[in-house]
This record gives sequence, structure tokens and C-alpha cells, in this order.
Amino acid sequence: MSTQTFGGLELRPLGNTGLKVSSVGFGASPLGNVFGNVSEEAAFAAVRHAFRLGINFFDTSPYYGGTLSEKVLGKALKALGVPRDQYIVSTKCGRYKEGFDFSAERVTRSIDESLERLQLDYVDILHCHDIEFGSLDQIVNETLPALLKLKETGKIRFIGITGLPLHIFTYVLDRVPPGTVDVILSYCHYSINDSTLEDLLPYLKSKGVGVISASPLAMGLLTEIGPPEWHPASPEIKAACQAAAAFCKEKGKNISKIALQYSLSNKDISTILVGMLSVGQVEENVAAATEIAIFGKDEETLSAVSDILKPVKNETWPSGIQQS
Repeated sequence: MSTQTFGGLELRPLGNTGLKVSSVGFGASPLGNVFGNVSEEAAFAAVRHAFRLGINFFDTSPYYGGTLSEKVLGKALKALGVPRDQYIVSTKCGRYKEGFDFSAERVTRSIDESLERLQLDYVDILHCHDIEFGSLDQIVNETLPALLKLKETGKIRFIGITGLPLHIFTYVLDRVPPGTVDVILSYCHYSINDSTLEDLLPYLKSKGVGVISASPLAMGLLTEIGPPEWHPASPEIKAACQAAAAFCKEKGKNISKIALQYSLSNKDISTILVGMLSVGQVEENVAAATEIAIFGKDEETLSAVSDILKPVKNETWPSGIQQS
């Protein structure tokens, strides 16, 4: 069976939604100046270049940069000047600069605010953002029923839930009617140092739920410059990742590329979301995806990196993370 592509990037089905998403997704949190200032010009150029190279999936949230990410992404997508059905947009509700509010009233108001900022008539996916910080029973009994009503209005096409601990997904999915939740967005659980999402994939598949995995670089752990100061990983995890990055550099390889290719190699995950803020980052990420499609993973380097990370493999860190 030939693989479907868009602009050179592989397209993968997203659960039972009928959507086909690019294997690399554009994480727009950096457009909210979450990782330093990004000019509108740079943001527009990054989004334009991403679309040109085959990225058709863009993810944001009102929480990122206190609504700035949504505003900038909305302007950038409008500037593309292409038909709306050419790209897929997801945003979130329930988490805001002011705090968490998963009430039916707030999430219903939230989508109208998001659509205005994004300059769109609908979003393809609306996620409940970081549900572990709310009451999971409220998500089941109040939030998701409110989103189902929004689905009927056509303001959202599909419903998702996001968060760090994996048990939140089974908790919710076991308590709602089949087809209520279309998509889950998990982060930091499908990378070289932590692949625990893998154990959940058969369950999610059985529920017909599409899987988005974010943070293939484990929020900066699997980079040459290392994680930001706020990163909650233990000193042992940070040291092991630093050693792995140094090993790759010594071999003339880049740990971030190796890490992204590792995450991309599992076809049961529909798309890997990567935060991007420049044309250069877009090119690097697309090149990594294109290369793995042609040549496969760099098994030798990956094996060596896996050995270095083995002592801390699947060691998680506490919830309460501010960047997700």
C-alpha cells in the first residue's frame, strides 16, 4: 500500500476521525513567546514554510502566552491564503493564564473566544487541556457533555483530552460512551527516555481514539543545550540525557534528530507535535521525518543512546508542569 503524503510528509489517519494528519505537527506554543520573543514576521514565515513542506496540523491553546499563541497562529494561517480544508487546527479549553476552569459555562465561552482569536469558523479538534489539574469526574460528567453540544453546533469537529499522567486517559475513556473522545494528546511519554505510552496504544486503538504525542525531545532533555531551569526531571535523568547528547555530538550526530526519528517511527501514533518558532526549526524537523521515511532510523546511534539512558528509562517526574 502506498503511503499518502502531503508536500513530501507522510499523512497518517487520526483514529476514527477521518482526518489525515502530517506525521510532524506544528506546536504553536512558541508563537506565544513561551520560549523567548518571536516576531510576527518570524512566526508567519515559520507557519508558511511548515505548510509548504507538508505540515498540515497546527496545535495551540489559549494558555500559551496568555492567548498570544492563538492570535499569532490565526493571523499566520489567514496569511497563507489557502482553503480552510487544507489545514487542521486544534486548540484547547479549561486551562488559562488565570488558572483552570473546566465548567460547562467556561469551556462553551472559551471556544467562541478561541475562534475569534484564530479568525476561524470552527476548529478541527478542541482538547480539554491538562485534565489532571481538574476533577476527572467533572471532565466526564460536565465538560465532555458540554463539548458534545459544541460539536452539534459545528464550532468543533472532534473532541480531545490532554495531560501528563497516562492513567487519566483510561479513567475518562472507561467512563464515557464510545465515540465521546476522538483524540488524546500525550506528552513526554514517547521518547527515547520514556516510552510508556506504547503500553497504552492497543487500548486506545480498541477505543478508536487517535493518538497525538508531543514533546519528543522531553521538553528539552534530549537537546544539546539541555532542559530549561524549571524542568522537573531528577538530576539523574538530566545527567543521563546530557551524557547521551554529548555522545551524539562526539559522533557528529544530533540527539534531537535521533529523538524525533525515534518518536516518528511508531505508526500507531498519528502525529508527533513539535514546538517550532523559526523556518530553520521547521526545516530540521521536516528533514528528520523525510530522512526516516527514506532510510529508516539510525539504529546504531539509537542503540548506543538507549544504553546510556537505560538506567533512567521510563522514570517519570511529578505533575505540576507549567509548559505543556
